[in-house]
Amino acid sequence: MIKKLIRSILGRGKAAAAAESAEPVKKSRAKAGTAGGKIEPDVLGPKQHGIDPALVSPNAVRVTQTLQDAGYKAFIVGGAVRDLLLGIKPKDFDVATNATPEQVKQLFRRAFIIGRRFQIVHVMFGQELIEVTTFRGASAEAAPKDEHGRVLRDNTFGEQHEDATRRDFTINAMYYDPASQTVLDYHGGIADIRDKKLRIIGEPEARYREDPVRMLRVVRFAAKLKFSIDPASSAPIRVMAPLIDNVPAARVFDEMLKLLMSGHALACLQQLRKEGLHHGLLPLLDVVLEQPLGEKFVSLALANTDARVKEGKGVSPGFLFASLLWHQVLEKWRAYQAAGEYPIPALHLAADDVLDAQTEKLALQRKIASDMRDIWAMQPRFERRVGKAPYKLLEHLRLRAGFDFLLLRCQSGELDAELGEWWEAFIAGNAAEREELIARKPADTASGSAGAGPKKRKRRGGRSRSKSVGDSGGNDGGDEQQAAPAEVADAPARKPAATPAEAVGEAGSEGGSAEAPKRRRRRSRTSTGGAGPDEAPTGDDQ
Repeated sequence: MIKKLIRSILGRGKAAAAAESAEPVKKSRAKAGTAGGKIEPDVLGPKQHGIDPALVSPNAVRVTQTLQDAGYKAFIVGGAVRDLLLGIKPKDFDVATNATPEQVKQLFRRAFIIGRRFQIVHVMFGQELIEVTTFRGASAEAAPKDEHGRVLRDNTFGEQHEDATRRDFTINAMYYDPASQTVLDYHGGIADIRDKKLRIIGEPEARYREDPVRMLRVVRFAAKLKFSIDPASSAPIRVMAPLIDNVPAARVFDEMLKLLMSGHALACLQQLRKEGLHHGLLPLLDVVLEQPLGEKFVSLALANTDARVKEGKGVSPGFLFASLLWHQVLEKWRAYQAAGEYPIPALHLAADDVLDAQTEKLALQRKIASDMRDIWAMQPRFERRVGKAPYKLLEHLRLRAGFDFLLLRCQSGELDAELGEWWEAFIAGNAAEREELIARKPADTASGSAGAGPKKRKRRGGRSRSKSVGDSGGNDGGDEQQAAPAEVADAPARKPAATPAEAVGEAGSEGGSAEAPKRRRRRSRTSTGGAGPDEAPTGDDQ
Protein backbone atom coordinates (compact mmCIF):
# COMPACT_ATOMS: atom_id res chain seq x y z
CA MET A 1 0.00 0.00 0.00
CA ILE A 2 2.86 2.42 0.95
CA LYS A 3 4.79 1.56 -2.21
CA LYS A 4 1.71 2.18 -4.32
CA LEU A 5 1.14 5.54 -2.63
CA ILE A 6 4.76 6.62 -3.16
CA ARG A 7 4.67 5.47 -6.78
CA SER A 8 1.46 7.39 -7.45
CA ILE A 9 2.84 10.56 -5.80
CA LEU A 10 6.10 10.37 -7.73
CA GLY A 11 4.26 9.58 -10.93
CA ARG A 12 1.97 12.55 -10.52
CA GLY A 13 4.88 14.83 -9.69
CA LYS A 14 6.77 13.85 -12.81
CA ALA A 15 3.69 14.14 -14.99
CA ALA A 16 2.84 17.56 -13.59
CA ALA A 17 6.40 18.74 -14.06
CA ALA A 18 6.37 17.49 -17.63
CA ALA A 19 3.09 19.28 -18.27
CA GLU A 20 4.39 22.57 -16.85
CA SER A 21 7.66 22.30 -18.77
CA ALA A 22 5.68 21.86 -21.95
CA GLU A 23 4.08 25.32 -21.57
CA PRO A 24 3.05 26.69 -23.91
CA VAL A 25 1.76 23.32 -25.02
CA LYS A 26 2.02 22.19 -28.58
CA LYS A 27 -0.63 23.39 -30.99
CA SER A 28 -0.91 20.54 -33.43
CA ARG A 29 -4.44 20.37 -34.75
CA ALA A 30 -3.28 18.48 -37.79
CA LYS A 31 -6.71 17.62 -39.11
CA ALA A 32 -5.20 16.38 -42.29
CA GLY A 33 -3.55 13.73 -40.15
CA THR A 34 -0.16 12.04 -40.28
CA ALA A 35 1.04 9.30 -42.57
CA GLY A 36 -1.48 6.77 -41.25
CA GLY A 37 -4.41 9.19 -41.38
CA LYS A 38 -4.21 9.61 -37.61
CA ILE A 39 -5.62 12.82 -36.15
CA GLU A 40 -3.32 14.53 -33.69
CA PRO A 41 -5.00 16.36 -30.82
CA ASP A 42 -4.34 19.78 -29.39
CA VAL A 43 -2.79 19.29 -25.94
CA LEU A 44 -3.72 21.90 -23.36
CA GLY A 45 -2.01 22.27 -20.01
CA PRO A 46 -3.52 23.47 -16.71
CA LYS A 47 -2.95 27.17 -17.45
CA GLN A 48 -4.74 26.91 -20.79
CA HIS A 49 -7.80 24.86 -19.92
CA GLY A 50 -8.26 26.19 -16.36
CA ILE A 51 -9.87 23.06 -14.93
CA ASP A 52 -10.15 23.06 -11.14
CA PRO A 53 -8.99 19.62 -9.87
CA ALA A 54 -11.23 20.06 -6.81
CA LEU A 55 -14.28 19.62 -9.08
CA VAL A 56 -13.12 16.17 -10.18
CA SER A 57 -14.60 13.15 -8.42
CA PRO A 58 -11.97 11.29 -6.31
CA ASN A 59 -13.50 8.01 -7.49
CA ALA A 60 -13.08 8.99 -11.14
CA VAL A 61 -9.44 9.81 -10.40
CA ARG A 62 -9.11 6.44 -8.67
CA VAL A 63 -10.45 4.61 -11.73
CA THR A 64 -8.08 6.36 -14.16
CA GLN A 65 -5.14 5.84 -11.81
CA THR A 66 -5.88 2.13 -11.36
CA LEU A 67 -6.08 1.62 -15.12
CA GLN A 68 -2.89 3.60 -15.74
CA ASP A 69 -1.04 1.67 -13.02
CA ALA A 70 -2.08 -1.53 -14.83
CA GLY A 71 -0.46 -0.24 -18.03
CA TYR A 72 -3.54 1.07 -19.85
CA LYS A 73 -4.49 4.52 -21.09
CA ALA A 74 -7.33 6.13 -19.19
CA PHE A 75 -9.00 9.55 -19.38
CA ILE A 76 -12.05 11.30 -18.03
CA VAL A 77 -14.11 11.99 -21.12
CA GLY A 78 -17.32 13.42 -22.56
CA GLY A 79 -19.76 15.67 -20.75
CA ALA A 80 -17.69 15.68 -17.55
CA VAL A 81 -14.78 17.35 -19.34
CA ARG A 82 -17.16 19.81 -20.99
CA ASP A 83 -18.65 20.78 -17.62
CA LEU A 84 -15.20 21.06 -16.01
CA LEU A 85 -14.13 23.45 -18.76
CA LEU A 86 -17.26 25.52 -18.07
CA GLY A 87 -16.47 25.59 -14.35
CA ILE A 88 -19.42 23.34 -13.46
CA LYS A 89 -19.14 20.36 -11.12
CA PRO A 90 -20.21 17.35 -13.22
CA LYS A 91 -22.99 15.11 -11.94
CA ASP A 92 -21.57 12.02 -13.65
CA PHE A 93 -18.11 10.95 -14.69
CA ASP A 94 -17.24 8.73 -17.65
CA VAL A 95 -13.85 7.18 -18.25
CA ALA A 96 -12.45 6.00 -21.60
CA THR A 97 -9.63 3.49 -21.85
CA ASN A 98 -7.90 1.11 -24.26
CA ALA A 99 -8.58 -1.80 -21.89
CA THR A 100 -11.32 -4.19 -22.94
CA PRO A 101 -14.45 -4.55 -20.75
CA GLU A 102 -13.17 -7.88 -19.41
CA GLN A 103 -9.80 -6.35 -18.50
CA VAL A 104 -11.50 -3.43 -16.75
CA LYS A 105 -13.75 -5.78 -14.78
CA GLN A 106 -10.74 -7.69 -13.42
CA LEU A 107 -9.28 -4.56 -11.84
CA PHE A 108 -12.26 -3.56 -9.71
CA ARG A 109 -14.18 -5.45 -7.06
CA ARG A 110 -17.60 -4.00 -7.90
CA ALA A 111 -17.62 -3.82 -11.68
CA PHE A 112 -20.38 -5.01 -14.01
CA ILE A 113 -20.40 -5.34 -17.79
CA ILE A 114 -23.62 -4.12 -19.38
CA GLY A 115 -24.91 -3.20 -22.81
CA ARG A 116 -25.74 -5.01 -26.03
CA ARG A 117 -25.09 -2.48 -28.76
CA PHE A 118 -21.76 -1.51 -27.17
CA GLN A 119 -20.48 -3.06 -23.97
CA ILE A 120 -19.52 -0.77 -21.10
CA VAL A 121 -18.45 -1.35 -17.49
CA HIS A 122 -20.15 0.16 -14.46
CA VAL A 123 -17.70 0.55 -11.56
CA MET A 124 -19.47 1.19 -8.25
CA PHE A 125 -18.12 3.15 -5.28
CA GLY A 126 -20.91 3.20 -2.73
CA GLN A 127 -23.73 5.13 -4.41
CA GLU A 128 -21.47 6.67 -7.07
CA LEU A 129 -21.24 5.00 -10.45
CA ILE A 130 -18.31 5.53 -12.83
CA GLU A 131 -19.00 4.40 -16.39
CA VAL A 132 -15.95 2.97 -18.19
CA THR A 133 -15.92 2.46 -21.96
CA THR A 134 -13.30 1.04 -24.27
CA PHE A 135 -12.07 3.25 -27.13
CA ARG A 136 -14.37 2.65 -30.08
CA GLY A 137 -13.00 2.08 -33.55
CA ALA A 138 -14.22 3.44 -36.85
CA SER A 139 -17.75 2.29 -37.63
CA ALA A 140 -17.59 -0.94 -39.59
CA GLU A 141 -19.68 -1.18 -42.74
CA ALA A 142 -20.54 -4.75 -41.75
CA ALA A 143 -22.11 -3.61 -38.47
CA PRO A 144 -25.78 -4.65 -38.36
CA LYS A 145 -28.19 -1.81 -39.25
CA ASP A 146 -31.92 -1.46 -39.70
CA GLU A 147 -33.56 -0.46 -42.98
CA HIS A 148 -33.14 3.22 -42.12
CA GLY A 149 -29.39 3.01 -41.46
CA ARG A 150 -29.52 2.99 -37.64
CA VAL A 151 -26.65 0.98 -36.17
CA LEU A 152 -28.07 -1.89 -34.11
CA ARG A 153 -24.90 -3.39 -32.64
CA ASP A 154 -21.27 -2.32 -32.81
CA ASN A 155 -18.59 -3.67 -30.48
CA THR A 156 -15.65 -2.55 -32.59
CA PHE A 157 -12.74 -1.35 -30.46
CA GLY A 158 -10.09 1.02 -31.77
CA GLU A 159 -7.62 3.82 -31.10
CA GLN A 160 -8.20 6.99 -29.13
CA HIS A 161 -8.40 9.25 -32.20
CA GLU A 162 -11.03 6.91 -33.69
CA ASP A 163 -12.98 7.06 -30.46
CA ALA A 164 -12.95 10.87 -30.63
CA THR A 165 -14.34 10.76 -34.17
CA ARG A 166 -17.11 8.39 -33.10
CA ARG A 167 -18.41 10.85 -30.47
CA ASP A 168 -21.37 13.02 -31.33
CA PHE A 169 -20.37 16.64 -30.67
CA THR A 170 -17.05 18.47 -30.66
CA ILE A 171 -17.59 19.70 -27.11
CA ASN A 172 -17.95 16.07 -25.94
CA ALA A 173 -14.83 14.78 -27.73
CA MET A 174 -12.17 15.95 -25.28
CA TYR A 175 -10.11 13.82 -22.89
CA TYR A 176 -8.79 14.89 -19.48
CA ASP A 177 -5.95 13.13 -17.69
CA PRO A 178 -6.11 13.90 -13.95
CA ALA A 179 -2.53 12.68 -13.43
CA SER A 180 -0.91 15.15 -15.85
CA GLN A 181 -3.82 17.61 -15.76
CA THR A 182 -3.80 17.86 -19.54
CA VAL A 183 -6.73 17.99 -21.98
CA LEU A 184 -6.60 16.36 -25.42
CA ASP A 185 -8.82 18.12 -27.97
CA TYR A 186 -9.27 16.29 -31.29
CA HIS A 187 -11.99 18.32 -33.01
CA GLY A 188 -11.79 21.91 -31.82
CA GLY A 189 -14.09 21.47 -28.86
CA ILE A 190 -12.33 24.15 -26.82
CA ALA A 191 -12.94 26.74 -29.54
CA ASP A 192 -16.62 25.73 -29.82
CA ILE A 193 -17.07 26.04 -26.05
CA ARG A 194 -15.61 29.54 -26.13
CA ASP A 195 -17.87 30.42 -29.09
CA LYS A 196 -20.87 28.78 -27.36
CA LYS A 197 -21.54 26.71 -30.45
CA LEU A 198 -22.86 23.16 -30.71
CA ARG A 199 -21.43 21.30 -33.68
CA ILE A 200 -21.76 17.64 -34.63
CA ILE A 201 -18.66 15.70 -35.69
CA GLY A 202 -18.69 14.47 -39.28
CA GLU A 203 -21.54 14.72 -41.75
CA PRO A 204 -24.68 15.60 -39.76
CA GLU A 205 -27.13 13.66 -41.93
CA ALA A 206 -25.09 10.46 -41.70
CA ARG A 207 -24.59 10.84 -37.94
CA TYR A 208 -28.30 11.39 -37.32
CA ARG A 209 -29.13 8.38 -39.44
CA GLU A 210 -26.70 6.20 -37.43
CA ASP A 211 -28.40 7.23 -34.18
CA PRO A 212 -31.54 9.43 -34.40
CA VAL A 213 -31.40 10.06 -30.64
CA ARG A 214 -28.59 12.51 -31.41
CA MET A 215 -31.27 14.92 -32.63
CA LEU A 216 -32.77 14.94 -29.12
CA ARG A 217 -29.33 15.31 -27.57
CA VAL A 218 -28.43 18.34 -29.66
CA VAL A 219 -31.66 20.02 -28.51
CA ARG A 220 -30.99 19.17 -24.85
CA PHE A 221 -27.42 20.46 -24.90
CA ALA A 222 -28.37 23.63 -26.76
CA ALA A 223 -31.07 24.44 -24.20
CA LYS A 224 -29.06 23.37 -21.16
CA LEU A 225 -25.83 25.17 -22.09
CA LYS A 226 -27.52 28.07 -23.89
CA PHE A 227 -25.42 27.34 -26.95
CA SER A 228 -26.42 28.00 -30.53
CA ILE A 229 -26.64 25.04 -32.92
CA ASP A 230 -24.29 25.18 -35.88
CA PRO A 231 -26.42 25.77 -39.02
CA ALA A 232 -24.98 22.71 -40.77
CA SER A 233 -25.85 20.56 -37.74
CA SER A 234 -29.37 22.01 -37.43
CA ALA A 235 -30.46 21.91 -41.08
CA PRO A 236 -31.24 18.16 -41.42
CA ILE A 237 -33.13 17.81 -38.10
CA ARG A 238 -36.59 18.87 -39.25
CA VAL A 239 -36.45 16.56 -42.28
CA MET A 240 -35.01 13.57 -40.40
CA ALA A 241 -37.18 13.89 -37.28
CA PRO A 242 -39.44 10.92 -38.27
CA LEU A 243 -36.43 8.60 -37.86
CA ILE A 244 -36.91 8.84 -34.08
CA ASP A 245 -39.98 6.61 -34.53
CA ASN A 246 -37.58 3.74 -35.31
CA VAL A 247 -35.69 4.05 -32.03
CA PRO A 248 -36.69 1.65 -29.22
CA ALA A 249 -39.19 3.30 -26.89
CA ALA A 250 -36.96 2.66 -23.86
CA ARG A 251 -34.13 4.74 -25.34
CA VAL A 252 -36.46 7.56 -26.28
CA PHE A 253 -37.91 7.54 -22.76
CA ASP A 254 -34.43 7.69 -21.17
CA GLU A 255 -33.47 10.64 -23.35
CA MET A 256 -36.74 12.45 -22.69
CA LEU A 257 -36.27 11.90 -18.96
CA LYS A 258 -32.80 13.45 -19.13
CA LEU A 259 -34.26 16.33 -21.11
CA LEU A 260 -37.09 16.99 -18.67
CA MET A 261 -34.92 16.61 -15.56
CA SER A 262 -31.98 18.63 -16.85
CA GLY A 263 -32.99 21.74 -14.92
CA HIS A 264 -33.85 23.39 -18.23
CA ALA A 265 -36.97 21.43 -19.15
CA LEU A 266 -39.02 24.39 -20.35
CA ALA A 267 -36.20 25.64 -22.56
CA CYS A 268 -35.71 22.10 -23.92
CA LEU A 269 -39.37 21.74 -24.89
CA GLN A 270 -39.33 25.15 -26.55
CA GLN A 271 -36.24 24.08 -28.47
CA LEU A 272 -37.96 20.81 -29.45
CA ARG A 273 -40.82 22.79 -30.96
CA LYS A 274 -38.40 25.14 -32.70
CA GLU A 275 -36.60 22.22 -34.36
CA GLY A 276 -39.85 20.42 -35.21
CA LEU A 277 -39.12 17.43 -32.98
CA HIS A 278 -42.13 17.62 -30.66
CA HIS A 279 -44.70 16.07 -33.03
CA GLY A 280 -45.25 12.44 -32.13
CA LEU A 281 -42.67 12.37 -29.32
CA LEU A 282 -45.11 13.58 -26.70
CA PRO A 283 -48.49 13.74 -28.44
CA LEU A 284 -49.79 16.11 -25.77
CA LEU A 285 -47.33 18.78 -26.86
CA ASP A 286 -48.97 18.89 -30.30
CA VAL A 287 -52.06 20.43 -28.70
CA VAL A 288 -51.45 21.43 -25.07
CA LEU A 289 -48.85 24.12 -25.73
CA GLU A 290 -51.22 25.73 -28.24
CA GLN A 291 -54.00 26.12 -25.63
CA PRO A 292 -53.66 29.06 -23.20
CA LEU A 293 -54.77 27.11 -20.11
CA GLY A 294 -52.74 24.02 -21.01
CA GLU A 295 -49.63 26.02 -21.87
CA LYS A 296 -49.81 27.87 -18.55
CA PHE A 297 -50.21 24.62 -16.60
CA VAL A 298 -47.30 22.88 -18.34
CA SER A 299 -45.11 25.97 -18.07
CA LEU A 300 -45.76 26.19 -14.32
CA ALA A 301 -45.03 22.48 -13.85
CA LEU A 302 -41.76 22.64 -15.77
CA ALA A 303 -40.69 25.87 -14.07
CA ASN A 304 -41.25 24.27 -10.65
CA THR A 305 -39.31 21.19 -11.75
CA ASP A 306 -36.40 23.30 -13.00
CA ALA A 307 -36.32 25.22 -9.73
CA ARG A 308 -36.18 22.00 -7.70
CA VAL A 309 -33.33 20.64 -9.85
CA LYS A 310 -31.33 23.84 -9.44
CA GLU A 311 -31.89 23.76 -5.67
CA GLY A 312 -30.60 20.18 -5.53
CA LYS A 313 -33.98 18.75 -4.54
CA GLY A 314 -35.40 15.49 -5.82
CA VAL A 315 -37.79 15.38 -8.75
CA SER A 316 -40.42 12.70 -9.29
CA PRO A 317 -40.67 11.51 -12.91
CA GLY A 318 -44.22 10.39 -12.16
CA PHE A 319 -45.23 13.90 -11.11
CA LEU A 320 -43.52 15.40 -14.15
CA PHE A 321 -45.24 13.15 -16.69
CA ALA A 322 -48.55 13.41 -14.81
CA SER A 323 -48.31 17.18 -15.29
CA LEU A 324 -47.46 16.94 -18.98
CA LEU A 325 -50.31 14.54 -19.71
CA TRP A 326 -52.94 16.05 -17.41
CA HIS A 327 -54.83 18.07 -19.98
CA GLN A 328 -55.19 15.05 -22.23
CA VAL A 329 -56.63 13.16 -19.26
CA LEU A 330 -58.87 16.11 -18.42
CA GLU A 331 -60.25 16.28 -21.95
CA LYS A 332 -61.06 12.56 -22.05
CA TRP A 333 -62.44 12.66 -18.49
CA ARG A 334 -64.97 15.28 -19.50
CA ALA A 335 -65.85 13.36 -22.66
CA TYR A 336 -66.60 10.17 -20.70
CA GLN A 337 -68.78 12.09 -18.24
CA ALA A 338 -70.63 13.76 -21.09
CA ALA A 339 -71.35 10.28 -22.41
CA GLY A 340 -73.03 9.40 -19.09
CA GLU A 341 -70.16 7.75 -17.20
CA TYR A 342 -69.81 8.37 -13.47
CA PRO A 343 -66.92 10.75 -12.54
CA ILE A 344 -64.57 8.33 -10.79
CA PRO A 345 -64.81 5.48 -13.36
CA ALA A 346 -64.60 8.14 -16.09
CA LEU A 347 -61.32 9.40 -14.66
CA HIS A 348 -59.84 5.90 -14.59
CA LEU A 349 -60.95 5.24 -18.17
CA ALA A 350 -59.40 8.53 -19.28
CA ALA A 351 -56.12 7.67 -17.54
CA ASP A 352 -56.05 4.25 -19.22
CA ASP A 353 -56.59 5.78 -22.66
CA VAL A 354 -53.83 8.36 -22.24
CA LEU A 355 -51.28 5.96 -20.79
CA ASP A 356 -52.00 3.35 -23.48
CA ALA A 357 -51.45 5.97 -26.20
CA GLN A 358 -48.18 7.11 -24.63
CA THR A 359 -46.82 3.60 -24.25
CA GLU A 360 -46.52 3.39 -28.01
CA LYS A 361 -44.03 6.28 -27.98
CA LEU A 362 -42.47 6.17 -24.53
CA ALA A 363 -41.72 3.06 -22.50
CA LEU A 364 -43.12 4.42 -19.25
CA GLN A 365 -41.94 2.28 -16.37
CA ARG A 366 -44.64 0.58 -14.35
CA LYS A 367 -43.79 2.50 -11.16
CA ILE A 368 -43.92 5.85 -12.96
CA ALA A 369 -47.28 5.00 -14.52
CA SER A 370 -48.57 3.91 -11.08
CA ASP A 371 -47.46 7.21 -9.53
CA MET A 372 -49.22 9.11 -12.31
CA ARG A 373 -52.47 7.24 -11.71
CA ASP A 374 -52.29 7.94 -7.97
CA ILE A 375 -51.77 11.67 -8.52
CA TRP A 376 -54.65 11.89 -11.00
CA ALA A 377 -57.01 9.77 -8.88
CA MET A 378 -56.48 12.02 -5.84
CA GLN A 379 -57.71 15.16 -7.60
CA PRO A 380 -61.48 14.62 -7.19
CA ARG A 381 -60.91 13.63 -3.57
CA PHE A 382 -59.48 17.06 -2.77
CA GLU A 383 -62.89 18.53 -3.57
CA ARG A 384 -64.57 16.40 -0.87
CA ARG A 385 -64.18 18.43 2.30
CA VAL A 386 -66.82 16.89 4.54
CA GLY A 387 -66.67 14.52 7.50
CA LYS A 388 -63.85 12.03 7.56
CA ALA A 389 -62.88 12.33 3.88
CA PRO A 390 -60.14 14.99 4.37
CA TYR A 391 -58.65 13.01 7.27
CA LYS A 392 -58.49 9.83 5.20
CA LEU A 393 -56.76 11.70 2.39
CA LEU A 394 -54.07 12.86 4.84
CA GLU A 395 -53.04 9.20 5.21
CA HIS A 396 -52.37 8.79 1.46
CA LEU A 397 -48.74 7.95 0.67
CA ARG A 398 -48.77 10.30 -2.33
CA LEU A 399 -50.45 13.21 -0.52
CA ARG A 400 -47.57 15.63 -1.06
CA ALA A 401 -47.36 14.95 -4.79
CA GLY A 402 -51.13 15.10 -5.15
CA PHE A 403 -51.31 18.37 -3.19
CA ASP A 404 -48.53 19.97 -5.26
CA PHE A 405 -50.43 18.92 -8.36
CA LEU A 406 -53.61 20.52 -6.97
CA LEU A 407 -51.72 23.78 -6.37
CA LEU A 408 -50.58 23.77 -10.01
CA ARG A 409 -54.21 23.42 -11.11
CA CYS A 410 -55.16 26.36 -8.89
CA GLN A 411 -52.26 28.53 -10.07
CA SER A 412 -53.07 27.87 -13.71
CA GLY A 413 -56.67 29.00 -13.22
CA GLU A 414 -58.22 25.57 -13.70
CA LEU A 415 -59.56 25.56 -10.11
CA ASP A 416 -60.48 28.25 -7.61
CA ALA A 417 -57.43 29.29 -5.56
CA GLU A 418 -59.59 28.93 -2.42
CA LEU A 419 -59.42 25.14 -2.70
CA GLY A 420 -55.63 25.09 -2.60
CA GLU A 421 -55.54 27.56 0.28
CA TRP A 422 -58.06 25.47 2.23
CA TRP A 423 -55.98 22.32 1.86
CA GLU A 424 -52.74 24.12 2.66
CA ALA A 425 -54.26 25.30 5.94
CA PHE A 426 -55.80 21.88 6.64
CA ILE A 427 -52.51 20.01 6.14
CA ALA A 428 -50.58 22.44 8.34
CA GLY A 429 -53.28 22.85 11.01
CA ASN A 430 -53.79 21.10 14.33
CA ALA A 431 -56.89 19.09 15.26
CA ALA A 432 -58.95 22.12 16.38
CA GLU A 433 -58.01 24.15 13.30
CA ARG A 434 -58.92 21.28 11.02
CA GLU A 435 -62.35 20.90 12.63
CA GLU A 436 -62.91 24.62 12.20
CA LEU A 437 -61.94 24.46 8.52
CA ILE A 438 -64.39 21.63 7.89
CA ALA A 439 -67.13 23.51 9.75
CA ARG A 440 -66.72 26.69 7.67
CA LYS A 441 -66.22 24.92 4.36
CA PRO A 442 -68.03 26.58 1.43
CA ALA A 443 -71.42 25.00 0.74
CA ASP A 444 -70.78 24.08 -2.90
CA THR A 445 -67.43 22.29 -3.09
CA ALA A 446 -67.99 21.04 -6.61
CA SER A 447 -68.69 24.43 -8.20
CA GLY A 448 -65.08 24.96 -9.25
CA SER A 449 -64.36 21.40 -10.33
CA ALA A 450 -62.72 21.16 -13.71
CA GLY A 451 -64.00 17.63 -14.06
CA ALA A 452 -67.53 18.25 -12.88
CA GLY A 453 -68.97 17.07 -16.19
CA PRO A 454 -72.72 16.78 -16.68
CA LYS A 455 -75.23 17.69 -13.98
CA LYS A 456 -75.66 14.89 -11.46
CA ARG A 457 -78.95 13.14 -10.83
CA LYS A 458 -80.97 14.28 -7.85
CA ARG A 459 -81.62 11.67 -5.19
CA ARG A 460 -84.86 11.33 -3.28
CA GLY A 461 -85.32 10.48 0.37
CA GLY A 462 -83.64 12.50 3.09
CA ARG A 463 -82.66 9.42 5.06
CA SER A 464 -81.02 7.77 2.09
CA ARG A 465 -79.03 10.92 1.31
CA SER A 466 -77.77 11.15 4.86
CA LYS A 467 -76.63 7.56 4.81
CA SER A 468 -74.83 8.06 1.48
CA VAL A 469 -72.87 11.01 2.82
CA GLY A 470 -72.05 9.22 6.04
CA ASP A 471 -70.88 6.06 4.35
CA SER A 472 -68.74 7.86 1.78
CA GLY A 473 -66.47 9.46 4.36
CA GLY A 474 -65.37 6.41 6.34
CA ASN A 475 -66.48 3.29 8.14
CA ASP A 476 -68.39 5.08 10.88
CA GLY A 477 -70.83 7.66 9.62
CA GLY A 478 -72.14 8.86 12.98
CA ASP A 479 -70.56 12.30 12.81
CA GLU A 480 -71.42 12.82 9.18
CA GLN A 481 -75.10 12.14 9.59
CA GLN A 482 -75.13 15.36 11.66
CA ALA A 483 -73.85 17.34 8.67
CA ALA A 484 -75.60 20.56 7.75
CA PRO A 485 -78.04 20.50 4.81
CA ALA A 486 -75.50 22.40 2.71
CA GLU A 487 -73.01 19.57 3.17
CA VAL A 488 -75.63 16.96 2.36
CA ALA A 489 -76.38 18.84 -0.84
CA ASP A 490 -72.82 18.19 -1.90
CA ALA A 491 -73.41 14.43 -1.96
CA PRO A 492 -74.74 14.24 -5.55
CA ALA A 493 -71.27 15.27 -6.79
CA ARG A 494 -70.09 11.86 -5.57
CA LYS A 495 -71.48 8.38 -5.91
CA PRO A 496 -72.88 6.86 -2.68
CA ALA A 497 -70.51 4.38 -1.12
CA ALA A 498 -73.37 2.26 0.22
CA THR A 499 -73.62 -0.82 -1.99
CA PRO A 500 -76.90 -2.29 -3.21
CA ALA A 501 -76.29 -5.26 -0.94
CA GLU A 502 -76.18 -2.96 2.11
CA ALA A 503 -79.40 -1.24 1.06
CA VAL A 504 -81.18 -4.55 0.54
CA GLY A 505 -79.84 -5.85 3.86
CA GLU A 506 -81.22 -2.82 5.68
CA ALA A 507 -84.62 -3.24 4.11
CA GLY A 508 -84.73 -6.97 4.84
CA SER A 509 -83.90 -6.49 8.50
CA GLU A 510 -87.07 -4.45 9.15
CA GLY A 511 -90.20 -6.21 10.42
CA GLY A 512 -93.87 -5.14 10.00
CA SER A 513 -96.49 -5.40 7.33
CA ALA A 514 -95.84 -6.51 3.78
CA GLU A 515 -96.50 -3.02 2.47
CA ALA A 516 -93.87 -1.25 4.59
CA PRO A 517 -90.84 -3.32 3.38
CA LYS A 518 -91.87 -2.69 -0.23
CA ARG A 519 -91.77 1.06 0.28
CA ARG A 520 -88.41 0.85 2.03
CA ARG A 521 -86.98 -1.28 -0.75
CA ARG A 522 -88.10 1.25 -3.35
CA ARG A 523 -86.43 4.05 -1.42
CA SER A 524 -83.24 2.05 -1.09
CA ARG A 525 -83.04 1.54 -4.85
CA THR A 526 -83.61 5.24 -5.38
CA SER A 527 -80.91 6.15 -2.87
CA THR A 528 -78.34 4.16 -4.81
CA GLY A 529 -79.17 6.00 -8.00
CA GLY A 530 -80.45 2.86 -9.69
CA ALA A 531 -77.01 1.25 -9.52
CA GLY A 532 -76.77 -2.44 -10.13
CA PRO A 533 -74.33 -4.95 -8.67
CA ASP A 534 -71.73 -4.13 -11.37
CA GLU A 535 -71.52 -0.41 -10.58
CA ALA A 536 -67.99 0.63 -9.68
CA PRO A 537 -67.48 1.76 -6.05
CA THR A 538 -66.77 5.43 -5.56
CA GLY A 539 -64.95 7.71 -3.17
CA ASP A 540 -61.88 6.56 -1.27
CA ASP A 541 -61.95 3.04 -2.71
CA GLN A 542 -61.31 4.31 -6.22
